[in-house]
Amino acid sequence: MANHWEEVQKKLDSIREKQLFRETKVYQGIDFCSNDYMGLTSNPRMLEFFQSRKNLYPFGSTASRLVRGNTSSMDRFESEFVHFVEGEAALLVSTGFTANFGLLDSIAAPDCFVFTDRLNHASILDGIRISGAKKKYYNHLDLNHLRTLLEKADLEDPNRKHKRIVVTETLFSMDGDSPDLKTLLSLKKEFGFVLVLDEAHTLGIYGPSGKGLVFRDLTLSEIQSIDYRVYTLGKSLGLEGGIIVTKKIGRDHLVNVMRPFIFSTAPLPMVSELASFALSLLSSMDKERETLLTLAKELKNSLEENGFVLTNSTSHIIPVLLTTEKEALFFANSLQERGLDVRAIRPPTVSTPRLRISLNAKLGLSDIQTLVKELILIREKWNSL
Repeated sequence: MANHWEEVQKKLDSIREKQLFRETKVYQGIDFCSNDYMGLTSNPRMLEFFQSRKNLYPFGSTASRLVRGNTSSMDRFESEFVHFVEGEAALLVSTGFTANFGLLDSIAAPDCFVFTDRLNHASILDGIRISGAKKKYYNHLDLNHLRTLLEKADLEDPNRKHKRIVVTETLFSMDGDSPDLKTLLSLKKEFGFVLVLDEAHTLGIYGPSGKGLVFRDLTLSEIQSIDYRVYTLGKSLGLEGGIIVTKKIGRDHLVNVMRPFIFSTAPLPMVSELASFALSLLSSMDKERETLLTLAKELKNSLEENGFVLTNSTSHIIPVLLTTEKEALFFANSLQERGLDVRAIRPPTVSTPRLRISLNAKLGLSDIQTLVKELILIREKWNSL
């Protein structure tokens, strides 16, 4: 019989040899890696609001939302959020991962076809996997390939006995790029699939009042034809949690069948109270949004001018592509030693090792200039090894 801990040790040794070993680190230095895009985790008004409300709620929620964990603040936030993004109904859950995972598991089944962008987040892919659905990858952002797969499915299943679901992120967090939403909605109209869009990395930054990328690229009628939109509280809202926007009947369905919702302890009561306040702040942060996107353009141009290889990012997430895992770690560790918190992202999370630089509204032009300067110096040191 194999010894369990020997197997574990061999696996860890293999991970280390491949320069893929991971460990938790306490953050320090200037933030170039978090998802706190609008700086709300340390916003003085958020902290002041928290102090004014901290005695209203118990420390924990005590149970799932279907037992004793639901609070009026959760119901109120759902109502405010769905009004903000002009939907019909919303369901608050404990994390963004739970939202994607539980949603896909709830609406897909072994007799479904689920078409997924090859680079979709693990929460989406795991939800499809656990549902038992027939997963069909289409090439990253390649909607012509998606069309081909949809046409093939119609040939294989002309009577449409199998439900079709298409799921994609609207902004990919490791590449910083986005699908053509107009074309995607045109395909939905033509092929009649259920559409799931993950807006996790766009809320607060794009569209009027920071409502998300769909509000920048689509008409209201197109937005309202989307079956499910998934958002997170853990990025621009500066908190934690996930929220699914759908039809009222869709919410009722999830409340009754979504296992991670039914069997998980509810989010902390204070989270939804703070989320309502954070949502009100987002609407008035046009200046911060403009600054963030201006900085992103400045950084991208500067990095390209200095010969760094980037993805086709069109956003505030700007990955710098590197050759090996060892090189990515060297750059990240060197930047952290210089007080710049940038992290190396390596396989299997991504296929190509990289530095994932994500900008936030607390940064200034001098921070961007410092980052580029240090990257150039670190590259010179790496090339001299």
